[in-house]
Amino acid sequence: MSGQPNDQKSDPTPPPFDPSKPSVPISYPIKTLEDLENGSYYKSFHYPFNKTSVPLRPNTGLAQRPRVLVCHDMQGGYVDDKWIQGGENSGAYAIWHWYLIDVFVYFSHYLVTLPPPCWTNTAHTHGVKVLGTFIVEGEEGTATCNKMLSTKESAHKYAELLVELAVALGFDGWLLNMEVDLAISQIPNLKEFVSYLTQTMHSSVPGSLVIWYDSVTIDGTLSWQNQLNEENKPFFDISDGIFVNYLWEEDDPKLSATVAGDRKLDVYMGIDVFGRGTYGGGQWTTNVALEVIKKDDVSAAIFAPGWVYETKQPPDFQTAQNRWWSLVEKSWGIVQNYPKTLPFYSNFDQGRGNHISVDGAQVLSTQWNNISSQTFQPFLEYVDDSTSKTIEVRVDFKEASFNGGGNITFKGTLEAGASFSTRLFSGQLLTGPLPIYFTYSVKSEGNSQLGLSLELSSETEGKKKLFLASQGTNQFSSEVLLPRRLTTPDNAPGWVMQEVSIAMNGYTLTEIHAVCYKQQPEITNTTEYFAVLGDIKISTSSKNTEFPPSTSWIVNGQDIEWGTSQGSKTLSLKISWKPEDEKGPLFPKYNIYVEKLSKQSIRTLRGTLESVREYIGVAHIEAFYVSQLVIPSDTSSLKFIIQVCNVDGASQNLDDAPFFQLDVQSSTNILSLLFGCLPSLVKNIIAYL
Repeated sequence: MSGQPNDQKSDPTPPPFDPSKPSVPISYPIKTLEDLENGSYYKSFHYPFNKTSVPLRPNTGLAQRPRVLVCHDMQGGYVDDKWIQGGENSGAYAIWHWYLIDVFVYFSHYLVTLPPPCWTNTAHTHGVKVLGTFIVEGEEGTATCNKMLSTKESAHKYAELLVELAVALGFDGWLLNMEVDLAISQIPNLKEFVSYLTQTMHSSVPGSLVIWYDSVTIDGTLSWQNQLNEENKPFFDISDGIFVNYLWEEDDPKLSATVAGDRKLDVYMGIDVFGRGTYGGGQWTTNVALEVIKKDDVSAAIFAPGWVYETKQPPDFQTAQNRWWSLVEKSWGIVQNYPKTLPFYSNFDQGRGNHISVDGAQVLSTQWNNISSQTFQPFLEYVDDSTSKTIEVRVDFKEASFNGGGNITFKGTLEAGASFSTRLFSGQLLTGPLPIYFTYSVKSEGNSQLGLSLELSSETEGKKKLFLASQGTNQFSSEVLLPRRLTTPDNAPGWVMQEVSIAMNGYTLTEIHAVCYKQQPEITNTTEYFAVLGDIKISTSSKNTEFPPSTSWIVNGQDIEWGTSQGSKTLSLKISWKPEDEKGPLFPKYNIYVEKLSKQSIRTLRGTLESVREYIGVAHIEAFYVSQLVIPSDTSSLKFIIQVCNVDGASQNLDDAPFFQLDVQSSTNILSLLFGCLPSLVKNIIAYL
């Protein structure tokens, strides 16, 4: 066995994570009752970065129908998703079938699992509630319960601490998993804890949920019942529902529904996608359990859908993920509809990719991941047999994007006079007296054309179809509206932006489809078809978004740290900003750029400074941490630009955006900083030796 020579010491281990010190923002759990109690989490440098930036839409109640809860348990939690400002893995795990989910639980085996804000942001965008997890297990769990359940007052105290975390971070409640044996004398205070947590969550966060996991029973025994019965019903009665363990048998959903009575929809029958003893076997037969649950009119709790990712199901993650979730849709149907409100915007970004674009111009050409960057996800239908369709439809990370890192690519063959239609969105948007504007970006080749088909319905007028056609055509029976072509940015070659308005007062927009067809008369007689849909916006105005000028923002830099790396200067700092008018509009994201201004900068004939604006990341709160930015030796100052982005997909002109400018320290100053650290450095080395 090889190793370090006996007379040498191995490299010292890295210092333990100190959440109070500035570093790249991450999400992390609370591991002990002491840390929960002392409030150290709120003193962390990372705490403000962990707040959700997307509130749940008002009046987002649970539907009065069988529901789908998804419990995310993958590789222990806090993997690629822990990097709040995003990571560098285009193959990172993500969920994009939000239209099939009612409740999302972020699960791990730590005491207090706090959902990373990326999950809460995108789930809230799609109308999905998000829960954290409180779990006790093993000897540590027993010790935790002994302290937490020692008195009624202590039970209330720890419940309040969990409520405070949910309120502070912006998620919607808790899954409670008490996987320990308890003394019968502790059960009254356990019930106090559950009841008080549920009531206090409801009063603090309207629409919040506390779900009990089928674990310890009313007599204190850790015994999974795999159904709702008299052993666990007392906890069901004082919470918002029960997550039934996944070892149930075929009759258990029906038996549980009988016990629940008029609350049967609050019974969530567990399904382990890994198939560990679960009814139907999970995996590619997860639909077997779903169909039994749906038939018996109770709800489903899908545990660990990351199975597709963890087990590397062929042929690739995206295809396998789409195939697996299609089983859920076939068994259960769509549970979320959008658009519901305006403005509505989607650039089909899955929160991962190989590049990022802004208004048609590519600003990043490397791998990245950030689930917070998801916009509304399309309802693309999975087709098992690719030979049965003439056009392949997919979110493509290789093709250029108009905004973000996604798009929908349509590729295949199409005969003259033929067309191909596929679902994009299934909505519930009630139209009013004002016209509605549809704006979308398309890139296509040859004769390939891409339009939108709208389906609307009215109680008095019935159903109506409209076709938004980029070129005149007479092959469609529905009413055809010809969009006007908008001016495309100079740095967006190949993209065509189109806009059309409709006035359908009293109608509800129920479906949006993409329609592939050929230009008539055809320029060439090839059957090849290729088009890319970059984004789609629906709004009540055709005017461009007006952003507050840069002078109306207060921008600060703090935690500034200069250093060196491989002979180059580096800089780390936190940039924060806020509008002077705190009652002004809220914005969902900010693109961050840096200009490295040279000492030898040359002015052009117009008198403007020539410099390159380098995209360095995206923020979803009003702060961004720059970590070890490498600074060229001839740089005299750095200008950090904060590009404000609106919910309708619009981005502020960089020349008008707020910024923070910082003079670069000279080498002399950096050396003095280093020499100033030498005494403590020598002292540490001596102590280590």
